[in-house]
Amino acid sequence: MDVTSDILNACKRDDRRAIQFLYEHCFKKLMPICFRYHKNEEDAHASLNIGFMKILNGLETVGEDVNFAAWSKRIMVNTLIDEYRKKKNYLSHISAKETERELDFHAESTANEAESDLGYETLLKLIKQLPEISGKVFNLYIIDGFNHKEIGDLLGISEGTSKWHLSTARKILREKLDKIENHNQRMVI
Repeated sequence: MDVTSDILNACKRDDRRAIQFLYEHCFKKLMPICFRYHKNEEDAHASLNIGFMKILNGLETVGEDVNFAAWSKRIMVNTLIDEYRKKKNYLSHISAKETERELDFHAESTANEAESDLGYETLLKLIKQLPEISGKVFNLYIIDGFNHKEIGDLLGISEGTSKWHLSTARKILREKLDKIENHNQRMVI
């Protein structure tokens, strides 16, 4: 069953069953997003709960013609970014810089047979191993479709820094994928 305007209206009236249904629906749809941004289950659950409360509180301002799935996903991503901003002071800053030429070189995508052999879960594990801010930039750019200016605004970094983090994430992932591919080739031989 999908979220209908009747369920949303019942949630606005504080109907506990409707709220429970909406929570379960949001849990199934939004928890994978939370897992992309957090390295452990507890933080992902906490973020989901915070995001769900924002969704529930925001129902009064949402019209019936709004696509609930897209709206709730946007609320969840913004919640995850807000949490990052709060933690930002505790993050270590990456001081290395790359030239624009190196950014362009690393930004070029390369086809890799190991990528096609990898499952979603394996890729998700590799993404979670990225440095925190590089992982967030990667998720926002590649998976959620934000551009570097939007990412810079969301994370409080420059557009160039966003590009650098994306480049770093891609480089790290390529290295990890190459290791997996080499390991697979050794097993065949």
